[in-house]
Amino acid sequence: MNSRERLSAAIDLKEPTKIPCSFMLFKGLWAQSKDYLDFIQRQVALGLDACVQIPPRQPGVTNDHYNLHGLPVNYDPSVRIEEWVETPVGEQTPILVKEYHTPAGCLRAEVRRTNDWPYGEHVPFLDDYLVPRSRRFLVEEPADLEALTFLLTEPTREEIADFRAKSRSAVDYAAQQGLLLTGGWGVGADLIGWIFGLQNMLYAVYDQPDLVHGMLAMIGDWNRARMRAMLELGVDLYIKRAWYENCDFWTPGTFKQFIAPQLKQDIDLAHEFGSRFGYLITSNVMPLLDQIAELGVDVLIGVDPQGWDLDMTKGKLGGKVCLWGGVNGHLTVEQGSTEEVRREVREAIETLAPGGGFILSPVDNVREFTPAIRENVLALIDEANRQGN
Repeated sequence: MNSRERLSAAIDLKEPTKIPCSFMLFKGLWAQSKDYLDFIQRQVALGLDACVQIPPRQPGVTNDHYNLHGLPVNYDPSVRIEEWVETPVGEQTPILVKEYHTPAGCLRAEVRRTNDWPYGEHVPFLDDYLVPRSRRFLVEEPADLEALTFLLTEPTREEIADFRAKSRSAVDYAAQQGLLLTGGWGVGADLIGWIFGLQNMLYAVYDQPDLVHGMLAMIGDWNRARMRAMLELGVDLYIKRAWYENCDFWTPGTFKQFIAPQLKQDIDLAHEFGSRFGYLITSNVMPLLDQIAELGVDVLIGVDPQGWDLDMTKGKLGGKVCLWGGVNGHLTVEQGSTEEVRREVREAIETLAPGGGFILSPVDNVREFTPAIRENVLALIDEANRQGN
């Protein structure tokens, strides 16, 4: 089996010739790579089952939608943007203000410029840095949704053609080298966190359910328009990010009411194009496992021994959903000893691999690649090869 065949077999709940090892995220190696092709080749040289993601994303690139991979995010041509800095009385940090003037009204964001703010005097549209620093989010009430439609616009024919052209070399390279082709990221409630705030979302589920449904429906339609362009290129696996769709923010009941309907449409669309569907969610997910299986998710990305009951996860999802993870990235790979890494790999394989449907990875990122971390990465790969053959 080549790498694509190994990963595909695992996602299809089969037992490949050896357990595939593919890092969900590998920021440490990414930062040392000169470009995206170099990043892929460095992973392969380490012995990893590297995935080729479209559109290719170069190391170090920042933009207005940094935390949302995928097609570029462009606004309606009628939108006019203004940005400036204010110093209100009572605030300890400067306030960055950004206004989007649309035909349906103005959306205003206000963000505290803390010492660790990475964007100077600029406020991006979709970014995790917004969540804890925002004094005012773009959306505050139902009336703001009409204006939001001018920011969440479907890709045009020209944008899709440009996306296809820029992705073609990656698509061809994956086919030539026998590597899995992935696309994404899709998004749902995570985007609500960026434009409305996570704390606001928690309250609105009960106080303003129609507003939450309205945002999720709008985001869902916008996401699927972008998703179709990705699926038309024949990706093997479509990935949706869902860090904010876990039980830190949703109960099983509210997940079923708000998240599941949009998620089901995403899954069905991926399957319609013959692609598998990956759900990227890394913590506090145990109460949602039954629903995830029932909805038809193909692979659950982010199975972390820190916080997950691996035996229960395998018991509920074994034979139904491929499990991707098994080792903790921060505590074990970045900070643990080589023997701790090897032990966690063995435990993951013993618990999650029997019967097939398992891909080994640190969860969710290896953010540095120092000499010590490199030794741990090599130990992880070596131990996986020892156990998986």
